[in-house]
Amino acid sequence: MDPTDIGFIPVGPRRTFEGAVEQIAERVRLGELSAGDRLPSERDLAAAMQISRPTLREAVRVLADAGVLRVRPGSAGGTFVASSYVPIELLRSKSDLRLGEVAGVLEARRLIEPRVAQLAAVNAREDDFAHLARLIEAQKALLDEGDVLAHEDHFLQLDTQFHVRIARATGNSTIVSLMRTLLRRLEIARDLALHEPPTAPWVIDIHERTLAAIRSADHDRIDEVMDEHLAAMERAWERATDRMLVRPIPDFMLPVAARSRDQRSSRTPAR
Repeated sequence: MDPTDIGFIPVGPRRTFEGAVEQIAERVRLGELSAGDRLPSERDLAAAMQISRPTLREAVRVLADAGVLRVRPGSAGGTFVASSYVPIELLRSKSDLRLGEVAGVLEARRLIEPRVAQLAAVNAREDDFAHLARLIEAQKALLDEGDVLAHEDHFLQLDTQFHVRIARATGNSTIVSLMRTLLRRLEIARDLALHEPPTAPWVIDIHERTLAAIRSADHDRIDEVMDEHLAAMERAWERATDRMLVRPIPDFMLPVAARSRDQRSSRTPAR
């Protein structure tokens, strides 16, 4: 596995140990590394992050102690992902976003993510659809356990992975990189401003309808389901903060239903 394929970058001179832990943890949390996957070799991974091999070993040890990685000795060994679930506490940068920036994150999501889903509909392969379906089934399994709140972070992590996989289905590495950044900040936004738990059956339902819309390659249908999906978090943020997102917004960012009404009105002849 080439470490650059899943976005490993230089850690930099400051906080190298914490940065290495965070990068590996984030790749697992975003679903770009799954349980059973083998990490790049120690030499390649340390070179990609531009850190020393002892620093990388210490980061791997911390992640192994947390149950995220497993180190297998021997000629057929290596470092493997032991669990697809990563506790949010391992991502130390989650406090970097200020409350006032959350509105910008939500507006950026509305601008970008529906177009990402539409491009995914054009380029997605069958294994992309299968992976999205598996993520939905994993959420259903948590719901079937009876207490989603006890597994809330895991449930939300699967939600994030669902959206990352849509981005990967576009086949565009620039879009994947943009969506990684946006989704990481969305997780922070949820921590900062949204204090109500997600309604698990609704999340599962909207994911199923999103998958069906992308499979259909019907761009109007994708717009409709993505509008509903995005509006839920926007309304929750507005309720939590007693603030409104910026209005008016450009026509291409309006909800589909409102845009359709406006178009129909413009076609109605004057009497």
